[in-house]
Amino acid sequence: MTASELRRKYITFFESKGHARIQGKSLLPDNDPTVLFTTAGMHPLVPYLLGQEHPAGQRLVNSQKCIRTGDIESVGDPSHLTFFEMLGNWSLGDYFKEGAIEMSFEFLTDPRWLGIPVEKLGVTVFSGELGIPRDDESAAIWRRLGIPENRIAYLPRADNWWGPAGSAGPCGPDTEMFYYTGDAPCGPECKPGCACGKWLEIWNNVFMQYNKNSAGEYEPLARKCVDTGMGVERVVAILNGKASVYETEFFAGLLKAVEAASGHVYGTDEDRDSSARILCEHARASTFILGDPRAVSPSNVGAGYVLRRLLRRALRHASKLGIDGSGGPVLSPLARLLAEETRDDWPELGENIERIAEELDREEKKFLETLQKGEREFEKLLPGLMKNPRRVMSGRLAFKLYDTYGFPVELTEELARENGLSVDSAEFDEAFRKHQETSRAGVGVFKGGLVDSGDAALRYHTATHLLHQALRQVLGTHVAQKGSNITAERMRFDFAHPAPMTETEIASVQAIVNEQIARDLPVSHQSMSLDAAKESGAIALFGEKYEDVVKVYSIGEGESLFAREVCGGPHAPSTGALGKFTIQKEQSSSAGVRRIRAVLE
Repeated sequence: MTASELRRKYITFFESKGHARIQGKSLLPDNDPTVLFTTAGMHPLVPYLLGQEHPAGQRLVNSQKCIRTGDIESVGDPSHLTFFEMLGNWSLGDYFKEGAIEMSFEFLTDPRWLGIPVEKLGVTVFSGELGIPRDDESAAIWRRLGIPENRIAYLPRADNWWGPAGSAGPCGPDTEMFYYTGDAPCGPECKPGCACGKWLEIWNNVFMQYNKNSAGEYEPLARKCVDTGMGVERVVAILNGKASVYETEFFAGLLKAVEAASGHVYGTDEDRDSSARILCEHARASTFILGDPRAVSPSNVGAGYVLRRLLRRALRHASKLGIDGSGGPVLSPLARLLAEETRDDWPELGENIERIAEELDREEKKFLETLQKGEREFEKLLPGLMKNPRRVMSGRLAFKLYDTYGFPVELTEELARENGLSVDSAEFDEAFRKHQETSRAGVGVFKGGLVDSGDAALRYHTATHLLHQALRQVLGTHVAQKGSNITAERMRFDFAHPAPMTETEIASVQAIVNEQIARDLPVSHQSMSLDAAKESGAIALFGEKYEDVVKVYSIGEGESLFAREVCGGPHAPSTGALGKFTIQKEQSSSAGVRRIRAVLE
């Protein structure tokens, strides 16, 4: 079964169960700084899990592109990826545990759908923790459906609890479905979730019962919801009898291209095979990030830093395979191949391939110089490091490689591991923190946001609409939002514009926004078809995919209407609640994209 066939079957099945298909969203989340990327299908739906009504109804189904880097060191094994596609079905206050589990079981085992033998399946459920009871209800449902007790494992919070996506938000216990890939158990206690690697997780049903607030407390949600996720790459692997996701359609062409470029015959040396897999996976993930409508460029901050880390790790493993760039670019040919192979499922890659290739070639050229310098410096340090009885490289030395030569600490750690050493990460973090205090350059995930900052986030979110419209009035209607980042203390807004703004333009935009705040305009919303929204003059983000029915937020009404945008919300009730708007900085974000930082006082 191909990925396209699996996706079609999944959508068709849940549509037959009364679910409305909705569009997957960007890999770069909008207005939520608690995460850098969309890490799961639930992330774009957080407002609806918290109680907002979704225009498409209470039962939803979708496919979502995701990025997760928490397991980056495991990439290259049979199942771990940083980029993957997640199929999900959703209940917003409709069915709960019984309905979700019964539908999952039917889709997995019924011959009309996937037809997986029941004896190949096992499940895990939440064992209870911190005053939250064991999920005996889910276990009983699985037993009734035919999963025997010896294939039901009760696991703690670390294994069977989901969320929130950031520091706060909806969360709850989950039940996970596993496919048995082995021939015999590793021992009498071998159950789903066992570390032996014979059980492969393929689906997860999350029962959203709680909201974690900014104080870290768990409050019962007003309505219970279900959030599920099925990993496309893993399921395609098992349905086709493959032992690894790298043996599937997703990587076959990429691995052949790497074979041709390196001369290495895949399957003849595990270390080189692992480097080939890491190169292909990171090239694939980076291509999808750069091909996203809200694409970021490689940088030393936030999502751009994650992208840079993936690209540089890919290039280092290309170097280990003997692909040093002397024969031409390494990554952009892989991106072009991927765009061609996925043109039917992910046309945005082909539409943006020239920009993707340009970004890849630029970063590759820059890093090859960095890589050579950094590795030379590490080699100089190595004899002294090997004499250290603790086999530990100081964090100060690791930071010197980073600060002086631009050599990422992750690559220093990899080089250290390859030589039987470790890096004093705490000392590196302290040196990095002092450097950040000196340079006043923030790196990493900002705290706060729509999920957990309450009124402050709503005010800033509303202000982004005022700013967007003011920019269009002053600079022209070519201006289009390219992303935003909000905390309880400030906002960041990226927009398409070819040149720096003048002081006069900045002052005009600021004055227009403050004028609308002073008018205390009401903020309202309506659900309507996308075509009707566009006919009404509502702005929709360029390149974004929308459902047939969308929410349209208006600021002002009648003759006082100032702005109208397609948006998921939520917002402040009126502009008078926002406070004084001040633009602190206007600067370049990437080619053709400007960035404004502003505050409300």
